[in-house]
Amino acid sequence: MLAQERLITRVRDACHADPRLEAALMYGSFAQGEGDTHSDIEFWLFFTPEGRAEVDPAAWCAQVAPLRHLVVNEFGTHVAFFPDLLRGEFHFATGADIAQVRAWPARGAPVERMLVLDRGGRLGEALAAVPEQPAVVSDAGEALALCGRMANWLVLAHHVNERGEVLRALDALAHAHRHLLWLARLAENRTGHWLTPSRAAEADLPAHALAALAPAVATAATREEVRRAVQAAWRCGRDCWQRLAGRYDTPVPQALFDDLDHATGLR
Repeated sequence: MLAQERLITRVRDACHADPRLEAALMYGSFAQGEGDTHSDIEFWLFFTPEGRAEVDPAAWCAQVAPLRHLVVNEFGTHVAFFPDLLRGEFHFATGADIAQVRAWPARGAPVERMLVLDRGGRLGEALAAVPEQPAVVSDAGEALALCGRMANWLVLAHHVNERGEVLRALDALAHAHRHLLWLARLAENRTGHWLTPSRAAEADLPAHALAALAPAVATAATREEVRRAVQAAWRCGRDCWQRLAGRYDTPVPQALFDDLDHATGLR
């Protein structure tokens, strides 16, 4: 048994033993049946309003395993660091937040694998109303908008790098690369793990797509390295854009292509 699976069992036991909890769910890799030795454990905990007011997140997480540290990340999630760098993500919410589950773009796993506790039955109903898999780009407008967003980040990376703001360029290039992953998945009809396109990309995408994406990541924080990465990113993005335009029988913005070709040195 993986260490994470032992932690999951302790979380389940803690949930059932806590009368302040109305409901709880597990999401992420282990709910999807894809968890491994490097995976996190991830939960939503829905307390009564009174229970949420009195609960101490650090104390609650410490009953699962010795707590090395607890931080609230930029999304408001409590992230627990357990021994051996095992991470646990815990959303400390109230029963009123169950209704918001219906607005999720996808749940990513079967309802029965996600439900940990559902004393009132509302959480199961909310989860059942959410599609298991997210909607994927399905028309020309959405596909070309994705191409345009990739170009937006790439042009920004080019300009700030030429100004000498290399670290800012790397940040913009990372955004461009995320969009390249979406475009590669779409072009190759490999749209699994759509919400997080980098997840399992090495397993999902064919070798030629991975080979095209690899040099689009700068390997050092120098202007020349970033220039080469921007050029590789545009080569990959250009190819995906042309393939998708052909699929949907729509023209590419040739003047923009010419400008990017010139700026990146492809032509």
